[in-house]
Amino acid sequence: MTAWIKRLFVAAVLIFLAAPVVVVAGVSLNEPKRLLFPPQGLSLNWYVELFQQKDWLNALSNSVIVAVFASLLAVSIALPLALYIWGRTGLFARALFGLGVAPFMLPPVITALGFLVFWITIGLYGQMLATVVSHGVFLVTLPLVTISLGLQLVDRQLIEAAETMGADRRMVFRTVILPMIRPYMVSGFAFAFVLSLNEYIIAYMVAGFTVETLPIKIFNSLRYGYTPVMASVAILFVLIAMTVFGLIARFGDLPRLLGAWSPDRE
Repeated sequence: MTAWIKRLFVAAVLIFLAAPVVVVAGVSLNEPKRLLFPPQGLSLNWYVELFQQKDWLNALSNSVIVAVFASLLAVSIALPLALYIWGRTGLFARALFGLGVAPFMLPPVITALGFLVFWITIGLYGQMLATVVSHGVFLVTLPLVTISLGLQLVDRQLIEAAETMGADRRMVFRTVILPMIRPYMVSGFAFAFVLSLNEYIIAYMVAGFTVETLPIKIFNSLRYGYTPVMASVAILFVLIAMTVFGLIARFGDLPRLLGAWSPDRE
């Protein structure tokens, strides 16, 4: 009896979590130009329109550009930071790690306000560069955590063996450390990429209507009326996230990245 109750509870939770996605997916397939569920007729016109209308394509292009370069920036900041913190237990190392995770500890609106004041002060408010750098700094926590987890798996005896064979620090990093942490760097990049695509508050605060990403475009479109194209964008986000996380689960170590620790690694 207890097992059935657990199964029913898990099923209820899964249904509760999946219901919004099912509704949005149904709306995106709706034939009339209205947000209706259940859909009245089935059509892929709104997905086609997403890739045909210039304003939606510009928003999609801006989102991808910002997400790619912001994720690269986040990884480039997180990698040397994680390498420095690795194996150190002093106050300064802990302070650096705390600084790296601070953007995720603060409410996004506070972080966005700080970026807003900074970019206005130096005269770059409303520029693509401001959005990329702001997202990169805000999302540095994700690759910092994943790379730090990867560094914990590096066997220091391998490093000592390489040094004994005459390898300098650069060669040790290139031939021993980097191959072992590369999957965690890719995972950190993927996490940052997905979150950057969906981020609204910081993008809006540092760029306004100048750099219109897809989340900003959706909110701007709400002022002129509802259209199923917004639902198709939402489903596109879901599909991208499922693809990215599915690839990480297939080729990476998703349980460890989510905080699980396998007993055979202890």
